[in-house]
Amino acid sequence: MKLPIIKHMTQFIAENDVDYIHETLETLEALTEVSSLKDEELDVIGEIISNLYGAIEVDKEIKNGVPQKEALNNFMKRVLGSIDQ
Repeated sequence: MKLPIIKHMTQFIAENDVDYIHETLETLEALTEVSSLKDEELDVIGEIISNLYGAIEVDKEIKNGVPQKEALNNFMKRVLGSIDQ
């Protein structure tokens, strides 16, 4: 996951609508079912999917009144914490 991408996408959500992200996720998830995709291509799609889900989570915190910077930091702490386990 890349924090600058998640930050950019939370700004996109704020300016537009989270439904765009949900529709994009559906499209990308459907794309992963293409049997001819190479592992590297699947990795890239997976990384984009992870960043978009991260942006949705951060957006939820922001809508609950958490400042963007704090919401981003909280999210990354949760991610790193789950990796360490």
